[in-house]
Amino acid sequence: MDSPSTTTVSILDKEYRISCPKEEEENLHQAAQYLNEQMKQIRAGGKVIGAERIAVMAALNISYELLQSKHQSLTDNSDAQEQIKQMLGKLDQALMSIES
Repeated sequence: MDSPSTTTVSILDKEYRISCPKEEEENLHQAAQYLNEQMKQIRAGGKVIGAERIAVMAALNISYELLQSKHQSLTDNSDAQEQIKQMLGKLDQALMSIES
């Protein structure tokens, strides 16, 4: 892992210098771009005023998206495990019928 470097990101028309490992800079820029887009959408809605409130609303929205994604992953995993159990049962039945 490389030593941290400093990069600049722009969020809601302000620039921030952030230290991060060189190999993570692209991910940092993508995250900052996503946050910037979310904050601009909230600001454009006109119902939330002030950068701090916009940031909190964006953080809540992004946290909600993350939790929904995790929940969906767990559901998908459970479905896959159930399918595997069903296939193993069918395999066992097929093997028993061959052995008989």
